[in-house]
Amino acid sequence: MPRKATNKLLHKAKNSKNDEFYTQFSDIQKEIEAYLEYNPNTFRDKVVYSNCDDPYESNFFRYFVLNFDKLGLKQLITTSYNPSPVANTQLNLFGNDKTLIQSKGRTKITANKIVINKVGDINGDGEFNLKDIAEQLKANKHNEWEPLEGDGDFRSNECIDLLKKSDIVVTNPPFSLFTEYVKQLFDYKKKILIIGNINCITYKEVFLKIKTNEVWLGNGMGRWISGFIVPKSYDLFGTEARIDEDGNRIVSTNNCLWLTNLDHGRRHQPLALMTMADNKKFNEKISKNENSYKKYDNYDAIEVPYTDSIPSDYDGLMGVPITFLDKYNPDQFEIMGCSYDYGRPDDWNEKINMSGTIDGIAIYKRILIKHKK
Repeated sequence: MPRKATNKLLHKAKNSKNDEFYTQFSDIQKEIEAYLEYNPNTFRDKVVYSNCDDPYESNFFRYFVLNFDKLGLKQLITTSYNPSPVANTQLNLFGNDKTLIQSKGRTKITANKIVINKVGDINGDGEFNLKDIAEQLKANKHNEWEPLEGDGDFRSNECIDLLKKSDIVVTNPPFSLFTEYVKQLFDYKKKILIIGNINCITYKEVFLKIKTNEVWLGNGMGRWISGFIVPKSYDLFGTEARIDEDGNRIVSTNNCLWLTNLDHGRRHQPLALMTMADNKKFNEKISKNENSYKKYDNYDAIEVPYTDSIPSDYDGLMGVPITFLDKYNPDQFEIMGCSYDYGRPDDWNEKINMSGTIDGIAIYKRILIKHKK
């Protein structure tokens, strides 16, 4: 997608209280299965909470409820937000529920809560699917389905009470409230698997946790997330925008990632490196970039403009792009700081440009790393 179109979409999302980007089922499945490959018991006996997901529309709800027994979940909790542009639009599946209140002949949509404790083939058709969940909810057997007292805001007391009961929070939170949202998760010391814009790794609340290995990137960023479902009110920009076989409108921003503190195998894969001399000789990108391996004006670290050109034989500090975190192996590298106005090493010269300079020219934001010995 062209950068201009991508920025327009993100700007629109930032100014929308609901941030109407919905995650595709295939992207959720692909990400979660990568954790199960590393540890099949990642979700076993855990309470999963999706606190930004209307169960009527959320593919997080669909994935976890359909894989409830496979994952070995103890409980699944989802809450919706009111007002929501999509709330209660699939009532042909769920029937008339308690979250719809008649008022002067019109149906009032309220925020709702669904708690899944048990799943199974309730209607006896030999297959377990969402229709069985609907039957359980209508019969109020084992599972709970009821309106929330408030609007479902994740900051409300009733949603915080549900958060306290949970073990792992998995969702696509509103980007416009991301900093406040993720800080709450950190404050309550929750395991997380959430989607954010790539720039979130530069936020103070997130980067300092990454630096201390309390949180890290998931299995992929950018095109790893194939696109988001958007309402009809969104224009479809770019060559990658499309309408899928189910009629969903899909946009691909290509600048999002999964943020987590659940371990996965890719996090421990070493990054293959060449020596500085070989990079200069065989890496055309490095040989053509005049700033490659130069030292910053006011700090004893070298500029490494591309992650794949980190030299294997340099023992000092290196400034690397923020996208390095997608390849970061904590057994191979140590994060020392960043060139932002926080997280800098203690001996960082405050006179240096916020992004660092070489020959007086500002460099993009950099993360400072060194090899582990």
